[in-house]
Amino acid sequence: MLVLYEHLIIFIRSIFAFLLLLGIARILGKQTLSDMNFHEFVTAVIMGAIAANLAFNEKIEVTHLIISLIVFTGTSYLLSKLNLKSRKIRLLAEGSPTVLIEGGKILENNLAKNKLTLDSLNQILRQKDIFNMEEVEYALLEVNGQVSVMKKAKYRTATAEDVHKKVVSNPERMPVELIMDGEMLSKNLELNGISDKELLQQLESQNKNISDVFYAVKGSDGRIYMDYYEDQIKHPIDVE
Repeated sequence: MLVLYEHLIIFIRSIFAFLLLLGIARILGKQTLSDMNFHEFVTAVIMGAIAANLAFNEKIEVTHLIISLIVFTGTSYLLSKLNLKSRKIRLLAEGSPTVLIEGGKILENNLAKNKLTLDSLNQILRQKDIFNMEEVEYALLEVNGQVSVMKKAKYRTATAEDVHKKVVSNPERMPVELIMDGEMLSKNLELNGISDKELLQQLESQNKNISDVFYAVKGSDGRIYMDYYEDQIKHPIDVE
């Protein structure tokens, strides 16, 4: 009878732990379901460990485990909100992408810093249907561990725009972020030899200030793309 009671307690605790984790995942948002960055990885490991103890470890008080879950959930939620407000905090918590291939050249030091070998890089490229390193213009290791690749122009699938535009021999460059969260990224402008005059002139022509811009980037074609906080969309779509 005692054994049956113990089994019933573990069953109830397991169900409770599952429902609690499900609720926490809903609170933290859909991002927790995607490929994780540093902050999300740490959160997932800690939450999993606490939930496992909540389900099976009868020596630890349930209230203690629930308090721990509440604290870590609150900390993770607060950090995710701060990430939206501050790019500096976001960089500290999540890191930034690392360039592995630039202008078709492999950056050996960046590979070493991220514990990647040439075999690993080749495997990643093959998984993206790239068997010839010569096809790659840029490759970036994202904060979630995935590698994003931009092929050289001659190896890309042609679009309708490509068919009608004139052939330009100028070398392509990586897009450069100019403004993020309403703040000018002066270091990016300086490192890429970009004058802020062009940016400010474009803003003035549209009666906008830097603080009005959510995101601005200079594309590989040299044009500046801007997204403002006020998008003038009356009914934004959000699929539930």
